[in-house]
Order: sequence, then structure tokens, then C-alpha cells
Amino acid sequence: MNLDFDPASCVRATSRLSECTKCVDICPVNTIEIIDNIPTFTPSACVDCGGCVGICPTEAFALKEFSTVDFFFSMLEDEEKMISCKKNIPCISTLSVEHLISMALASDKPIILDLGDCQTCEIKDPLFAQIEQNIEEANFVLSSFSDKQLFSEERGYEVEKEPEEEIPTRRSFLSNISLKGAVKQKEAFDQAVDADEQQRFEIDSVVISKIKEKKLPNKRKILFTALKRAEKPEQYEVLPEEEVSFTSQKFVDEKCTNCQICYRICPTGALSSDGKFSLINFDAMLCVKCHLCHDVCEPDAIHLQSGFEIKEFFEPTQRTLATFNIKRCNECGSYFTYTGGEQVCPRCQLEEEEAMTLHDNARKMDF
Repeated sequence: MNLDFDPASCVRATSRLSECTKCVDICPVNTIEIIDNIPTFTPSACVDCGGCVGICPTEAFALKEFSTVDFFFSMLEDEEKMISCKKNIPCISTLSVEHLISMALASDKPIILDLGDCQTCEIKDPLFAQIEQNIEEANFVLSSFSDKQLFSEERGYEVEKEPEEEIPTRRSFLSNISLKGAVKQKEAFDQAVDADEQQRFEIDSVVISKIKEKKLPNKRKILFTALKRAEKPEQYEVLPEEEVSFTSQKFVDEKCTNCQICYRICPTGALSSDGKFSLINFDAMLCVKCHLCHDVCEPDAIHLQSGFEIKEFFEPTQRTLATFNIKRCNECGSYFTYTGGEQVCPRCQLEEEEAMTLHDNARKMDF
């Protein structure tokens, strides 16, 4: 089993209101399912394709023996500039749109993605469709500000076969047995047994403390680095919102109550406020389009703009989406969003209403 899962990075661990099912939808062997609102899987059923790694907006999944960060830098040094499941990657679906854009921008030669073995692959569905979609989106975004493109070819990369090892005889097998080797074999056996059991994850105090930390995925940091090497276009295009899967621009309408949930729950800090909670700021280049802020917004006040401005790639701007009239409560002195009437915060107002109710009930009992 080669798959790691960090529940603290998963948006579903952050809120039960999250509707994200990307990892479930991409898994070609249907081993990932949502139980108690958290992704759960059976290790022995996992085929280590990395599809969940590439699709997860917050990088909650990772392969133990394959790092997308290391792969990015190794590709820059690779003279062949070819990505193939038979050469250097578990599956091309392990790479997100951001990874593909970054490699195209940073490479001194065209990047070639070998799709030659995809049609006959046992786990083609739904991975191949996602791979094609990622390549198309990456090239579409690249075409809006750069002449660089990714190229997909059906080469069917072939690896030279190593000579087969001789089958060990019973005598040689017994001679290799040692206490240390026996311990390793037992560990391997125990791991195999554990791999048959469904692996579940709980939200404990450690996970909760990690959730509170705002964390930007490595693939976004790589994109930042790659964009520094890109030349600014003379004119900035605006791309249709639905054509960009990894970031967004937003606006907030008048239904917003400043409940503070959206910016408190945002996993990357794309949504934020000030010390008095008097506004809502938004930074598009920190947004990973996980949709969590939309899922938790009770009045449905947060919306996606119809277009994404490429200008954000080169001149990222923190925009103020909403401002609020903040005043101190006359009762407790806390800041709250004032909408008119008595200058009392909702908590003190509720306590006063409860006290009045108890008083009225007491009077009725006296009569």
C-alpha cells in the first residue's frame, strides 16, 4: 500500500457541510468511500494510481514513494521531457492541472505526455477522461498568456526488461533465513493483514489543531514559482469560470450576515478578515476552488464570478468583498455587526430574551 491520507487537509474533516466527493469519483477501483463524512479506503484494494492525489484540491492524499514536487524538478532536468506511466510516473492522473501548467512554463523544451498505454489500461475509467480533461484545461489556460503548450502522443514507451532472477532452490532459501529476515517477513505479513481491513480516520484534537492552520498546497507554490518565469502578456484575458478548475474569483451579495464562518473555515486563507471582523477579503491566487465556503454559507451569499481574470497570475490582488458596520456591545463590550436598533450584540440580546421568558413564566406560576 503506497497511499497516505491526511485528514487535517481534507475539507470534509473541516466541515460536515462539505459536499466534496472528488476522490470518490476518480477512484478506478471504488475503494474510497465517505464514512462519517471522512474518506475511507481499504489499503489492499488500492492500486496506487494516484488519481486521488491529482484531483484533491488541498493535497490530502499523497503517494508514499512518489512526490509530485520531486517529479516537477526532475522533469526540468530530464532531457527527454516525456511523462509516461511506463517511465517515470504511476499514472499521469497523479498530476493536477497546476502541475501541468507549471511544467510547461518552467521547461526549456516541450513536455510530451505519453498516452500510448491508456486505451488498454485496466484502470482506464475514469482516469483517462480526467487526464484528457486536465491536458485540455492546462493548454487552454496556457494559451491565454503564453505560447507554450503540452503535447500528448500515443508512443507506448517501452522499458528495457531486466534479466529474470533464478528461482531459488529449497537449500538456498533455507540458508538465507535469519532472525532478522524472519522478523521482516512477519512485519510484511502483518502489514498485508492490516491492508485487508478498511482504514478509517478520526477527528481528534491533533487533527483539529492542524485544521486551524492555514496551508497552501505545494502545487500552488510550484505554480507561483513557474509564473515568475512567464512573460507578462500585453493584454489580460478573462477565462470562463467553468473552464478553470483550480482557482476562482468570488463576490458576496447583500444576504451576507458576517457570521465569520467562511473565512474561519477557508483551508488556505484565501478568505480573511481584520481584527474587528469588519470586512471579508479574498485573494484569488490562494483559492483552490474547494467550494467549502459555498457549502457552509447558510444564506448562500457567496458566489463565483462568471470569469477568471488572468491578471491575477501576474498581479495578484487581495480584494474586499464586503464591509460591515462594527460597534461595541453596550452590555458586554464585544464587537459585533451592527444593523440598527439597540446597540446590543446578538448573544446579549438572546440572553436578555431568555431572561424575560423565564421572568414571564415565573409570574404565570405565581398566579
